[in-house]
Amino acid sequence: MSGTQITIEQVSIGDTLPELEIPLTRTLIVAGALATRDYEDVHHDPAQAERRGTPDTYMSINNTNGLVGRYVTDWAGPAARMVRLSTRLGVPNFPGDTMRLTGEVVGLEQDTVRVAVRGMNSKGAHAISEVTVRLPRGTEQ
Repeated sequence: MSGTQITIEQVSIGDTLPELEIPLTRTLIVAGALATRDYEDVHHDPAQAERRGTPDTYMSINNTNGLVGRYVTDWAGPAARMVRLSTRLGVPNFPGDTMRLTGEVVGLEQDTVRVAVRGMNSKGAHAISEVTVRLPRGTEQ
């Protein structure tokens, strides 16, 4: 992502965000769970995850939401402010896979932009999200 600030005047419905590939390492999954204080054993203990019916540890929703939020705010720029994030989870994110994030602008209202985000991995749709960000006007920079 560029780090360049986008203004509300530069955005149109239908604009697409650049795809972002995120390698799903065990470290990313465990660190994300710890950072969000999600100590559920399926997010850090492979043996316990297997006992509970999954092939390995898997990413928590809080970790997913953080990555989705980062994806949109990295695109929007440092003055963007996330005001809403909604996610519906699908298939789990397991270590060794890759999550590919894509996004499309689906709404504009005054100074906010709604972005539909899809997180896909090799098994299918991991996350279907919508993020609303507040953007500055060109005169505010």
